[in-house]
Amino acid sequence: MADSKFRTTELSFPQYEMDGLRFITIKTKNLKGRGDICVFVPDGHDLKDLPIAILLHGVYGSAWVWSMLGGAHKTAARLIKEGLIKPMILAMPSDGLWGDGSGYMEHDGQDFEKWIAHDVPAAVRENIPQTSDKSVLFITGLSMGGFGALKIGTKYAKHFKAITGHSSITEVKQMELFVEEPLSDYKQVVRSNEDVLTSILENKSHLPPLRFDCGSEDLLIEFNRTLHQELLNHGIDHVYQEYPGGHQWEYWQEHLVDTLQFFDKAI
Repeated sequence: MADSKFRTTELSFPQYEMDGLRFITIKTKNLKGRGDICVFVPDGHDLKDLPIAILLHGVYGSAWVWSMLGGAHKTAARLIKEGLIKPMILAMPSDGLWGDGSGYMEHDGQDFEKWIAHDVPAAVRENIPQTSDKSVLFITGLSMGGFGALKIGTKYAKHFKAITGHSSITEVKQMELFVEEPLSDYKQVVRSNEDVLTSILENKSHLPPLRFDCGSEDLLIEFNRTLHQELLNHGIDHVYQEYPGGHQWEYWQEHLVDTLQFFDKAI
């Protein structure tokens, strides 16, 4: 399109799309190449200005995992049909496909944070006619994606209507539990770019509704409990919940419902 923010854009053809899923590939300077976004568009006539919920995946994943491992589009469609949430768009981007996981941070000459914060909303608004500049933004994620959502969501707090995280990494050092790349590759100059608590505290004056949860058998449970306690100590309004479960898709499939209903209440 002539007024696109991107040099090239590829959009899937409607006749080949299924279950409301569409696919967008754009070229962006932030990735020094192309990035993929899987998008769920709900059924319905005359839908416009729909909210956009960005779902960030964890390590090893890509743009397809929230739908093809998590069934996120099926969950959203069911909740909409049952009247439990209003129609919304799900935007499920890749993290930039660096190493085992980019961490949604700036490093190695690529800005994986701005890819999510700027490029993904712009690409969705350009290519999905049920959205517009009036569409409010939400952000969530699981594991590394929870880290990205909580950090990017609070750093760009004025852009987002609500923020959640599931089984979240809360500080960059925890990436060592999952990736083979050395921690030095993720090193940031500014502490708030590698620590969720610091980002929240630096932006506490204008935070949108904030929620996160973790499974009681998750390897990240103590980090999430610590974040919760630190937020209590600093008087930061938030919702924190624990449920049975581990670091696994069955847990995220179930508790995506909590996130989508939390977003719906924030509209």
